[in-house]
Amino acid sequence: MLITVTGGSGSGKSEFAENLLLKLDGEARTDRFYIATMEPFGEEGARRIKRHRAMRRDKGFETVECYRNLKELVLSEGKGERTSALLECMSNLAANELFAGEGESCEKGRESAQKEIFAGIEKLLGQTGLLVVVTGEVFSDGLSYDASTECYRKLLGALNRKLAALSDVFVEVVYSIPLYLKGGPL
Repeated sequence: MLITVTGGSGSGKSEFAENLLLKLDGEARTDRFYIATMEPFGEEGARRIKRHRAMRRDKGFETVECYRNLKELVLSEGKGERTSALLECMSNLAANELFAGEGESCEKGRESAQKEIFAGIEKLLGQTGLLVVVTGEVFSDGLSYDASTECYRKLLGALNRKLAALSDVFVEVVYSIPLYLKGGPL
């Protein structure tokens, strides 16, 4: 099962996604992975990572850092029906993949990043019985941005559309309130 959780910054999407995975996971799962995609840049990044680890300390997650190349990640051999994973978050993974392709045009970089990321999502789906992906909603502020930021927003938009189509459940969290746009409520 694939569940995608989206929302704006500070919306409560991450906490909702964790709690939903734990609820659906119950005692039936033996392997529970937290796939962290945020590269720790500077003191603020390190503090944020430390805070997030403390918040999930007693929830039974094995944390796996994966900043890029998601398709190379191995969680379990074969389809692990008793394996669950939370990918936190697509927004960071998209930026990491897009901006790693130095010298590529925006369009070429977006295409290669999208292919790379979805090869990873498909591989994760083959290794888990439950995959929850957290992604960001960065499209409703109505502002104009520089070319590289717009390129990133277009990539994240394409990824979110593809995730919505592929997901069994797609939910937007607004002020900690889940709005089920596909499937659910769970």
